[in-house]
Amino acid sequence: MNKLDPKDRARILHMLCEGQSIRAIARIMGSSKNTIAKLLNDAGKICAAYQDEVMRDLNTTRVEVDEIWSFTYAKQKNVKTAKSAPESAGDTWAWTAIDADSKLVMSWMVGGRDGQYAMAFMDDLRSRLANRVQLTSDGHKAYLEAVEGAFVGDVDYAQLVKIYGAAPESFKGRYSPADCTGIKKRAVEGDPDMKYVSTSYVERQNLTMRMHMRRFTRLTNGFSKKVESHSNAVALHFMYYNFVRIHQTLKVTPAMAAGVTEKLWEMSDIVALIEKHETEVTPKKRDPYKKRISN
Repeated sequence: MNKLDPKDRARILHMLCEGQSIRAIARIMGSSKNTIAKLLNDAGKICAAYQDEVMRDLNTTRVEVDEIWSFTYAKQKNVKTAKSAPESAGDTWAWTAIDADSKLVMSWMVGGRDGQYAMAFMDDLRSRLANRVQLTSDGHKAYLEAVEGAFVGDVDYAQLVKIYGAAPESFKGRYSPADCTGIKKRAVEGDPDMKYVSTSYVERQNLTMRMHMRRFTRLTNGFSKKVESHSNAVALHFMYYNFVRIHQTLKVTPAMAAGVTEKLWEMSDIVALIEKHETEVTPKKRDPYKKRISN
């Protein structure tokens, strides 16, 4: 792993962030799957720690939150019959919070979709904000108690509830999305401006996640086998999205638009973070053949 050239590391991480599978990258780069998987996990952990540190005291005014479904090892309905299924197997949800203005994804969490995860997610989001915000979520009931517990009334919160009908005949089959037949905006807490009650940006971010992470693509065999690898892939994706990838509308990265960084990052900067971490945590090996020189 340590023998990989920094440029090769940057290329591998870039391909991972652009939706290439581990097997495809192994064929292109001539590296083993284990080497690429280890690089992904190392990069994910370091990227998660870095973003957790720098994304504080954010001057945000409008935040949208949502959850995106995926699964680990096996779909929930198949876990009981799956061989050697780990405890974390089954449905895996990624909670995301995006700044509607800068498009910065400031908080995310990977896990279940129950009230406990909702509370932890909202607590993390609240800890990153410097001021009162307008918050919009979908109609997921777990948000109600979680928002109240995290913000204690210091928020303008509304829900946008979508009303779905049956899937059209032309789309019925293995995966059949239902038609959205209407929406209902509902003020929950504070004084939200109803014209800004929307989840469009965070739902568009869900598409970005599915396009840029192979393990989020539906109806493929590229799904995550371990929840830890899944979490690390999400952390690397948001590092790339927030700091490296120029937003088409903003013409800068979301991190630059939000004032988190002043420079445009490159993949080599992420590699530099990894190498710095390796230098700090890896003890220097003593040369057993080095002779001591005494005066």
